[in-house]
Amino acid sequence: MTLAPLLNAAPAIPLHAFAAMAAFALGLVQFAAPKGTLPHRTVGWTWVALMATVALSSFWIHQMRMVGPFGPIHLLSIFVLIMLPLAVWKAHRHQVGTHRWIMTYMFLGALVIAGLFTLMPGRIMNAVVFGPS
Repeated sequence: MTLAPLLNAAPAIPLHAFAAMAAFALGLVQFAAPKGTLPHRTVGWTWVALMATVALSSFWIHQMRMVGPFGPIHLLSIFVLIMLPLAVWKAHRHQVGTHRWIMTYMFLGALVIAGLFTLMPGRIMNAVVFGPS
């Protein structure tokens, strides 16, 4: 494992990747920690900021082009940018079930599943985790 491919990439890529890794770690903390507490809310706001960073930074990454400079991952980014404020609003309205559902599926879809796709051969994270091919 080497961070060199990531650190040598265009600036948006390491920002995107490190924000995603931090969001993944904080997401695991959120799942394990007590809900509704001040620490939960504080870590939650940090997670929201990280996920917004992940989503926004993706618009400067154009490795998988399908329509002009954009690819399918950009649709996920738009979805995340819509769902983040919705999830926060649901928590504010004490609609905990909907808040939990949105946050859980955003974690699974935008971090776990999308993260697994970054490990495909030819991708930067594949070189980071498995070494250069």
